[in-house]
Amino acid sequence: MTVPEYQQTPEVVYPQELVFGHVVARDAPAVSHQRVVLTMAVALLGYCREHGGEVLIAPTDVVLDEELALVLQPDLLYVGPAGPARITDRVQGPPNLVIEIMSPAPRIGRVDEKVRWYAQYGVEEIWLCHHLVGTLDVLRCGKGTVLQTTRFGLTAPIQSRVLPNFRATTAEVCGI
Repeated sequence: MTVPEYQQTPEVVYPQELVFGHVVARDAPAVSHQRVVLTMAVALLGYCREHGGEVLIAPTDVVLDEELALVLQPDLLYVGPAGPARITDRVQGPPNLVIEIMSPAPRIGRVDEKVRWYAQYGVEEIWLCHHLVGTLDVLRCGKGTVLQTTRFGLTAPIQSRVLPNFRATTAEVCGI
């Protein structure tokens, strides 16, 4: 399936991605997962109001590669005031930041694959929130790969190059 064909399919509210021409769909995530998404979205929305940019939650299509038909739906994403993604009915190009809330059974695909694709297509930073164990990994990306991973526990303020003035802790963004 091509990206234009995918974009013409009926709108659904469950997670669905286009991975190199193949539609991959799963059941909706657990309530505990969605609680973390909501709490984190509120924290990021406060950041956006103060510093600019836009935060969106899944299911939001992020078209990373139109030609190879790669469309992902991170749990949350942030596009800064200066891009690089364009936001229309979908997000065209890489967001500055993507966030995946880790679950015991991932909804769609393998996390290592998604991390590799995000980095390869220009996402600057990836957050992997391990809410069940109370940690958050911040992966700094560049040159198509993950350059550095920093793990934050419950009480340390999260440090982000994409969100330089963000001072929330893992406990605060996960609602723990």
